[in-house]
Amino acid sequence: MNTFTLDDLVVIMRAGGGEDREALDGDILDMPFGELGYDSLALLEITTRIENEYGISMPEDVATSVRTPREAIDHVNALVRAA
Repeated sequence: MNTFTLDDLVVIMRAGGGEDREALDGDILDMPFGELGYDSLALLEITTRIENEYGISMPEDVATSVRTPREAIDHVNALVRAA
């Protein structure tokens, strides 16, 4: 995998739950996950899916420390580069 993208994240977010999957259409990079309908439980599910799909290990607090899709993408890409 070269780079984890917004498209990659959206696929995982749609599969991982959340209240309003339609909210993922459009410019969501800097929208808080809460505004997109994703609570901490949904973010834990997303984190687990990313770990399993991309073979990386994410810190336990990532679901609460990452607030937007842009931050999540940057975090995942940093982990992939470090691996």
